[in-house]
Amino acid sequence: MIATAPIAIIGTGIAGLSAAQALHAAGHTVQLFDKSRGSGGRMASKRSDAGALDLGAQYFTARDRRFVEAVQQWQARGWVSAWTPSLYHCKEGRLSASPDEQERWVGSPRMSAITRAMLGALPVHFACRITEVFRGEQHWHLQDADGNSHGPFSHVIVATPAPQATALLTSAPKLAGAAASVAMEPTWAVALAFEQPLDSPVEGCFVQDSPLDWLARNRSKPGRDTQMDTWVLHATSSWSKQHLDMPKHEVIEHLRGAFAELIGCAVPAPAMSLAHRWLYARPASAHQWGALADADLGLYACGDWCLSGRVEGAWLSGQEAARKLLEHLQ
Repeated sequence: MIATAPIAIIGTGIAGLSAAQALHAAGHTVQLFDKSRGSGGRMASKRSDAGALDLGAQYFTARDRRFVEAVQQWQARGWVSAWTPSLYHCKEGRLSASPDEQERWVGSPRMSAITRAMLGALPVHFACRITEVFRGEQHWHLQDADGNSHGPFSHVIVATPAPQATALLTSAPKLAGAAASVAMEPTWAVALAFEQPLDSPVEGCFVQDSPLDWLARNRSKPGRDTQMDTWVLHATSSWSKQHLDMPKHEVIEHLRGAFAELIGCAVPAPAMSLAHRWLYARPASAHQWGALADADLGLYACGDWCLSGRVEGAWLSGQEAARKLLEHLQ
């Protein structure tokens, strides 16, 4: 059975687009909404004077058979490439090579290429922050921050971070309660660009005993601009929490200092630097919900916070939300 009105999906990260693709493939009309100017959520890339930078998700892995198949299709279409960085660990300030067998994937030529391709020609309202989801006599309607109303919709899928989803799920108290129980952790991300390549073999590094949690050499990823030597640094959740409201220039100085201490070579002043705060970078713990659903109401929620916190979890959660919705329509 085809829904009598379009299905609204709030959020164009991996979860929302995964659900949108599944519903579109099943013959349903969808309308997407996102508060940002483009798709991707934490898969988004930022354009800079030093080329595109992946400030959010750095790479992803595929373990579930369904996601493995999807990634293989993405690779065949040129949306993703395998990334095989020279990997290191840093503990107590000491760097050590740490190769592994893990297959890592990145969007090509930037992380946001995946969600941009997934979105395709689906109808979307960007720069549109939905503040309320409410039900009329038969259909759902959405209110945005500018006071505009959107609808009618037969069903609504909320595919935003849990704290934002909580406010949009008030029509279904059980769903809102589940979303409210999810703690999300922040991450400060800093990008540094150098005119000359740093004299370091490191291309990716897991860090302990430091304000830093991870660092990556952006140019080591396939398809990236290699004119400058760009690095992306992620702070730990605990450091990010403690310095949540620190001015960006101070965040850059602190994390650049931590980077210089551990990278094992001279670090000149960067030609370009920027900082971005991910307020809801990852769920503090994993859940096994798949997706949240009130099928009788026609209200659903999905996101990485419904599963593992990983890119794969976000994609699987979107698939599950679509499956539950389609099941109810049968």
